[in-house]
Amino acid sequence: MSFNTFGRTFRFSTWGESHGPALGAVVDGCPPGLELSEADIQPFLDARRPGQSKYTTQRQEPDQVKILSGVFEGRTTGTPISLMIENVDQRSKDYSDVAKAYRPGHADYAYDQKYGFRDYRGGGRSSARETAARVAAGAVARLAIPEVSIRAWVAEIGGDAIEMANFDADEIGNNPFFCPDAVAAKRWEALVDGA
Repeated sequence: MSFNTFGRTFRFSTWGESHGPALGAVVDGCPPGLELSEADIQPFLDARRPGQSKYTTQRQEPDQVKILSGVFEGRTTGTPISLMIENVDQRSKDYSDVAKAYRPGHADYAYDQKYGFRDYRGGGRSSARETAARVAAGAVARLAIPEVSIRAWVAEIGGDAIEMANFDADEIGNNPFFCPDAVAAKRWEALVDGA
């Protein structure tokens, strides 16, 4: 069985596929009366948007979020909040050459082994595109629990780890690897380019 719902008191379910018309999330458990608009969510989607560096997919998606329900006159109603992000740069034909072979390092093999189904057009639910829905739901969570802060970064690529002495949280957003060590980020550019 696949799991698409996360959380207990505050929870969300994601829906949609990489090459479907849209993907999104339904957020439940958000208290009523919080100010919420697409503008509160969009900066987080902009930060994860594909095509921003040569090290990510070059698929060009604007990742514009639409709030479909759960908000009235700019405030949450306490009912489920439905968020939708349309897919506008679907290139399923780009995957016709890999229809018969799994891509190294991609989740479509693991998905096929676990569920007995493979969507070779970008991996369907196993695509990193699905993270857009999780980011949108997370942006709503930040408003519901503003006292909680979560920060993530990449600590190692290909066996080359960061130096904790060089850790700079402000550096995370300054390179395409989300690396807190500027020196390691430079090494990683050469490492990935070489591969």
